[in-house]
Amino acid sequence: MGLLGNELAFARALTPQERESVMALGSRKHYSADAHLLTEGDRSSHVLIIIRGWVTVSVATDRGATRLILGLRGPGELLGEMAALDPHPRSATVRALGPTETQVISGDAFRRFLALHSRVSGLVIRQLTFRLRSADQERSALASLTVLQRLASRLTELSRAEPSGPYHPAVPGGATHTGTVVQLAQDELAATIGATREAVAKALKLLRTQHVVRTGNRMVEILDPELLALLADGHQE
Repeated sequence: MGLLGNELAFARALTPQERESVMALGSRKHYSADAHLLTEGDRSSHVLIIIRGWVTVSVATDRGATRLILGLRGPGELLGEMAALDPHPRSATVRALGPTETQVISGDAFRRFLALHSRVSGLVIRQLTFRLRSADQERSALASLTVLQRLASRLTELSRAEPSGPYHPAVPGGATHTGTVVQLAQDELAATIGATREAVAKALKLLRTQHVVRTGNRMVEILDPELLALLADGHQE
């Protein structure tokens, strides 16, 4: 399972000249926390490059208002490229986790640029391929792994992310933390593994009784990362 892309962010993979040329195609736009940058089913075709902030990429499920978070995207990431390259509606919703700044580029301008710059076009194709493979892995995990395994895998992944990532506290709270802290609510965590909040609460209770994690308000502290990784791989204590 993988929520965070392991590939080099699109803008960071560009040469300085390519980056300047791409950014010149669009204009800056600011979004507040919880704002929708892109909406699933929408017919727009512009692309976004994140300058500052983090966003979630999610899709609707068959459980009504419940959404499945497919990925987290941060500075340098390209968003909306699929709708720019084909006439189909947006396949996912992108929501700002906090104040976010992006460069907005029209689909027509982006397509023209790719037609003239084969190396940049190759970067977009590589990104699409990586994200499709990641989505396939997520679907496989939903079908074959237990909620406990998916939860352990997700917490392991997020705990290993860079400290400046979206789910690490920027400033430690009043309590002293001995392990890595992942900062998010149980319903958000549930949305990242395709489970109900109740199922995640049950799994977290089991992890607490085994002293693998400690939980608090919008916080999960990893106390035993090695055991958590073993649980993610399907080992039973």
